[in-house]
Amino acid sequence: DEAVSLMRGKVGEPIDLAIVRKGENKPLNIHIIRGIITIESVYAKKIGDDILYIRVASFDQKVADDVEKEIKKMQASTKGIILDLRNNPGGLLDQAVGLVDLFVDEGVIVSQKGRKKSDEKAYSASKSATITKVPMVVLINGGSASASEIVSGALQDHKRAVLLGENTFGKGSVQVVLPITEKEAIKLTIARYYLPSGRTIQAVGVKPDIKVLPGEVKTHENGFSIKEADLKKHLEEELVKVNGTKETKKEEKKEKKDIITPEMMNKDIQLKEAVDIIKALVIIKG
Repeated sequence: DEAVSLMRGKVGEPIDLAIVRKGENKPLNIHIIRGIITIESVYAKKIGDDILYIRVASFDQKVADDVEKEIKKMQASTKGIILDLRNNPGGLLDQAVGLVDLFVDEGVIVSQKGRKKSDEKAYSASKSATITKVPMVVLINGGSASASEIVSGALQDHKRAVLLGENTFGKGSVQVVLPITEKEAIKLTIARYYLPSGRTIQAVGVKPDIKVLPGEVKTHENGFSIKEADLKKHLEEELVKVNGTKETKKEEKKEKKDIITPEMMNKDIQLKEAVDIIKALVIIKG
């Protein structure tokens, strides 16, 4: 906190930083200009031809609208959705409710109950807001808290999505800050959030349907993984008959920013498992 307060200042003003690194005798000096950092809370990528990957980093004021735009943009070709809420610390409750409402057409999304009757509220889904019913997998972990737990828990209770990953943080309380004096205040917990099934998130979190620890996809023990097409003298004309076109090295190396490649998935076993589940659900749904 002390370091952050020293670095804060007016936009456009310069600041010199000395970074001390382990194993280095001299600090690394960096000259930067202060500015406003804009962080995108939502971004989407395609996996293959028909899976939409949506990452929500936090629940700010436009999350529900941004997710809706991304879904509608690729709705015609989308057969499955992966919603990534890993390490999402939460944010605005109305955005969490709005996000769930895109996928659930009726029923309670979340409710809060406290000591006072006035603290009790319930938020429900509306059919008019639902925009897709394709199979879903939600990725969660210990860094998924508060609003992200409401979203994942509600989708799980409504049997709208398969939850994959690790147990969430367990932040399901409603808090208010009450001023005592001009310079002092007290934070009180006045209620708890409850999921559609009636269970609480507080100190318990949301358990995934399928537990998968983070890591890379393991290769074969002997390290030998090669196909005919990888060989120098493979029969290219036979590949043309099967695939319709010749594959070139340039095409293999070409990567688009809006696409998640198999190589990228191999570095994230949770995402790889989510893709496999989506493919299975699409086949079952027909």
